[in-house]
Formats: sequence, structure tokens, C-alpha cells
Amino acid sequence: MTIAEVSKKYDISADTLRYYERIGLIPPVHRTSGGIRDYTEDDCNWVGFAKCMRSAGLTIEALIEYVSLCQQEGDTYAARRDLLTEQRRQLAERIEEMQDTLSRLDHKIEWYDKTCGGKCCKKDEKK
Repeated sequence: MTIAEVSKKYDISADTLRYYERIGLIPPVHRTSGGIRDYTEDDCNWVGFAKCMRSAGLTIEALIEYVSLCQQEGDTYAARRDLLTEQRRQLAERIEEMQDTLSRLDHKIEWYDKTCGGKCCKKDEKK
């Protein structure tokens, strides 16, 4: 796939894809004999993984380290697992914090609904 096709498929700009590759967030992308990026299925899997993990809030540094471990020779499974386990722990903590915030918002909204039946808080509706 071309960079334009991958950009469209994953809704990521071509500049972002180049940046991800340059900093090591995804492994080097395969190229044609003319030097044009030619994304394979494996390359696309890395793009999808990076996008998913970044959307979940994982740090660029952690993902770069993970990609680096994947590219190293030898057994890095334990280190990769440990890295992902720590990232999962941090994500679960953020989700819990967000759930607490959601509960507080629900409580406030419920208070307004009880206080004025929701009428005092709605914008004027045309009749």
C-alpha cells in the first residue's frame, strides 16, 4: 500500500506516518527499488497497533521501547511483557479515575434534574 492509502485507511496524516517511522514508533517501512514507501500487511499492523495504543494514552517513549525490543535479537519476550503489563496498569488507573469523574458528573446532573425538574437548565425551546 502507498503512504496515501495507509493514511486514509488509518486516518493518520502522511506526515504523522513518516514521523512515527523516523522516531521508531513503527519499524522501518518497506520501500520499492525507487525508495517509495510500500506498506506491507506487517507494516500496516504496526501502524494499527501504534494508533490504538496512542489513542489509549500510552506514551510514545513506551511504544518506541516496545518496538525496539521487538527488533532486537534474542529473547526479549519477558521485557516486552513487563512493558505492556506496566502500560496496562497505568491505563487501568486512568480508566478508574475517569470512571470516578463520570460518576461525579452523573451525580451533579441528577442533582440539577431533581432541583428543578430539568426545566431550569434547558435552553428556551420553541413551542
